[in-house]
Amino acid sequence: MRLNTLAPVDGARTDRKRVGRGIGSGLGKTAGRGHKGSFARSGKGKIKAKFEGGQMPLVKRLPKVGFRSKLKKECAEVLSYQLDKLEAGEIDFAALRAAGLVPSTAKRAKIVKKGDLSKAFTLKGVATTAGAKAAIEAAGGSIQE
Repeated sequence: MRLNTLAPVDGARTDRKRVGRGIGSGLGKTAGRGHKGSFARSGKGKIKAKFEGGQMPLVKRLPKVGFRSKLKKECAEVLSYQLDKLEAGEIDFAALRAAGLVPSTAKRAKIVKKGDLSKAFTLKGVATTAGAKAAIEAAGGSIQE
């Protein structure tokens, strides 16, 4: 085999269509674009993906369901049983973040009741649900705003 004998496999490369080169080519006159209409004109052949010919698009016909809170990213949930991993004493947002219970993207935290508490904590500047508040106070802890 020599470099000057290399050639692509038959059918691998096809000649490009030469449109508008006379009636005998089969792609003369309208050059394969048909007669009139938006696709026959230059620069007008694109239709948006959701366009349905003037009919009300499916996207607009379907009901809109659900709600996604933009605050969800900012507020992290901490389960009450996870507080037992921390040393008893005063807990604030910085302590939760240092313990790895709150992601770095969160700006606030909220304690949610799940499981039991065995240690007494003093929470400072952290929101709690009603159930979590009751559980913390039952374990001998307190909550300061």
